[in-house]
Order: sequence, then structure tokens, then C-alpha cells
Amino acid sequence: MTPEIPSIHDQPIVSKFPDVFLDKLPGIPPVREVELNIELIPGAEPISKAPYRMAPVELKELKDQ
Repeated sequence: MTPEIPSIHDQPIVSKFPDVFLDKLPGIPPVREVELNIELIPGAEPISKAPYRMAPVELKELKDQ
């Protein structure tokens, strides 16, 4: 017994705005003149840092959890 693959049309938001969602994609994007990429440093790890400052009360609550 194989699980049925859900259809995108089963999602309520897709049914509400059908003109926004295509049935088929137009294809892969064309080759661009400029190739953009991000060079990664081997062994580098993501920085673990809060994206914004927290209020002292919120920071205390976060540390207590």
C-alpha cells in the first residue's frame, strides 16, 4: 500500500486563488550571462546569533527555558 501523494490543489489557499498557481511550470530558467554563486569556506559553520536585540525580560525568559 503506497501513500497517496497530496496534490497542490488540495490546499485551501490554492483553491481560493487558482489564477495565481499554475498547473504546470513553464520550464527551467534560461541560461544567464552572469553566473552568481556564493563560495563557501570548507568547515565553516553558520553563526549562532540572535537576529535582533531582545528586551531584558524576554532574554531572561529565553535563557530560563
